[in-house]
Amino acid sequence: MSVTLLVNPVARGGAHAGAAEQAAERLRAHGIRTTIISGGSAAESTELLRTAIGLGATAVAVAGGDGTVNLALQELAGTGIPLGIIPLGTGNDFAMALGLHELDVAQAAETIAAGRTRTVDLARVTRHDGSTAHFGSVLASGFDSRVNDRANGMRWPRGGSRYTIALLIEFATLAGIPFDVELELEDGTTARVDRDLVMATVGNGRSYGGGIPICPDADPADGLLDVVLVRPAGRLRLLRLLPRVYRGTHTSIPEVSTYRVRSVRLASSGVTAYADGDPIGALPLTIDVAPGSVTVFAPEP
Repeated sequence: MSVTLLVNPVARGGAHAGAAEQAAERLRAHGIRTTIISGGSAAESTELLRTAIGLGATAVAVAGGDGTVNLALQELAGTGIPLGIIPLGTGNDFAMALGLHELDVAQAAETIAAGRTRTVDLARVTRHDGSTAHFGSVLASGFDSRVNDRANGMRWPRGGSRYTIALLIEFATLAGIPFDVELELEDGTTARVDRDLVMATVGNGRSYGGGIPICPDADPADGLLDVVLVRPAGRLRLLRLLPRVYRGTHTSIPEVSTYRVRSVRLASSGVTAYADGDPIGALPLTIDVAPGSVTVFAPEP
């Protein structure tokens, strides 16, 4: 096996700069040829990874968080080349969906070296111009995408608490947004929601923001996506219900509707969606499931 190890040099502020080399040494001890690559930007990292795959890399590993994993997913979707994750980011939600988020560097490297894999779904986004992209965990639009905007602009604090603080600040201007949502349901029938919403969220995995279970029943291997729509309510009521979001029990609240879908189209003026923690495009967007489109190294059950 020949592994290309993609590193995010700013994961956790660079505190784990030596983690990639530690992982590489562990893999090499198993006789696995390992090459570390790290670009100065997302575009450069993508180009380096694309070149490595073209030169015959038989596996890819990522040392970083959801953003770096997402770069790899774009190149690996549909290829059958397995992906290993060494979870070092502020948010490790895709790793969490796969049961990898609590692995330390050595354990993650050993999981890759063991060679056990499983196949999971991705979500595929089609933009208005016809371009496409994939994501592994959750797409947020509306209130939660504005929280992402704010959290990404904050230099302090680091870690998941930054997302929580951004969320509380955004409550000050919380309001419903006109949405037009078209859903293709699990049984092939269609439904439409045309009304004001606080947010519309699409999950291939359960969580975003470093572990918030916004789509608590989502399964990245079931061939479906989970949609969570939140209707407007008073700020005080929503604030009081926020702890239920962190426990994943919010789906029984009257203002929350959930759907299991094959695909969904989200339309709303002036809203930018985030997926795997990064901007993925302005609405309208169509999101459909891409079943079994990525192979990942998995720990023993």
